[in-house]
Amino acid sequence: MKVLLINGSPNEKGCTYTALKEIATELEKEGIGSEIYYIGTDAIAPCHACRACRQLGKCIINDKVNDFVAKAKDFDGFVIGSPVHYASASGCLVPFMDRAFFSASMGGNGDVFRLKPATAIVSARRAGTTATLDQLNKYFQITQMPVISGRYWNMVHGSNPQEVLQDEEGMQNMRILARNMAYHLKCKEAATKAGIKEPENEPPTFTNFIR
Repeated sequence: MKVLLINGSPNEKGCTYTALKEIATELEKEGIGSEIYYIGTDAIAPCHACRACRQLGKCIINDKVNDFVAKAKDFDGFVIGSPVHYASASGCLVPFMDRAFFSASMGGNGDVFRLKPATAIVSARRAGTTATLDQLNKYFQITQMPVISGRYWNMVHGSNPQEVLQDEEGMQNMRILARNMAYHLKCKEAATKAGIKEPENEPPTFTNFIR
């Protein structure tokens, strides 16, 4: 079993990475493999709303988003990490997630994310954390992904990695979160071995407020 941890910060080894690293270390103790995926600082184009991914089975924009979706197929769980920028996720992470999750649900990608456990973690100097968590968790909730929680909101505080390490409660919650993720993955594996089938999936029904 493997968990992919997405570092959505412009700083590769900054505060967000420090929190993700704590999760990765705890997952390893639980016998769960992990990898930290840094999305980098290259510009990520927003979704064009062209819906070409329905026919192509991938996003029409050929960049790291398609590489990520292909990679995600081989992982069993996900952690998305972001710093807080203006009380929301980082400007490089949002278009990345929009296109990854939308294209993964279209065309020939199948159920890349469905029923795989996921969680979001955020880092901030001071505030905006709960708004950012709410924003990121919505990607999971629209994709039928169990959302893993810790003991408190999944956040760490600090202006640099050294200060994050001093956030004892925040770092403790990263470890608890990792153990809860490991427990869910092990339960899912045990259920599969016991012959418990996944819940039936239905084709989506789309409506709007005028019909």
